[in-house]
Amino acid sequence: MFSSLTSSLRFRLIGSFFLCAILPVLGVSFSKAFADEPATRVKVLVTYHSLSGNTERMAEAVADGVKGVPGAEVLLKRVGKVTADDLFSADAVVVGSPVYWSNMSGEVKTFFDNWQFKFGVFPEFKMKNKIGAAFATGGQVSSGKEVTMLTILAAMLGNQMIVVSGGGAFGASATTEGDSPGIDNKELADAKALGRRVAEVAARFKTGSAK
Repeated sequence: MFSSLTSSLRFRLIGSFFLCAILPVLGVSFSKAFADEPATRVKVLVTYHSLSGNTERMAEAVADGVKGVPGAEVLLKRVGKVTADDLFSADAVVVGSPVYWSNMSGEVKTFFDNWQFKFGVFPEFKMKNKIGAAFATGGQVSSGKEVTMLTILAAMLGNQMIVVSGGGAFGASATTEGDSPGIDNKELADAKALGRRVAEVAARFKTGSAK
């Protein structure tokens, strides 16, 4: 059998047989030997606009969710501070906005406009195939949080990004006035779940694209 194999393949087969034989002797299982392989490293940009501090708290919770995924690195910045390198070096981008007149704030809209006018994403579609997600805060239950998240996701889809949800149907959101002053633990947990899912999806996609 071995006579028909190349020297390289024979060496690999012999090495595999040797590894299978020696690991039990050393008290190490075969699966354990490969359990410590490094996780796929992904960079997630979490960026937001916040005037009252509510959206900032949600952004911090999203960032905490990212940090809980092995191999994931998070960069937390306000939209006005994001650079071209921050944007293009990220494997995933999560954008958060307060609801202003049932839509994203002007600062967040300017951030997306800057993708072209300041950073030049087009015509090369430099954000193509990156993972995108959204979160929002609004004063009332029906204040436009879903519309705000959908407009953020629409901007990402226009750049040929791959959008995901988490913490809710369209992303994570929080109601901050009326019967729900501030942000409660459930809303922070939803934001954390969004960050975790974004990092997990980004890692899966990056691993698959490397094959």
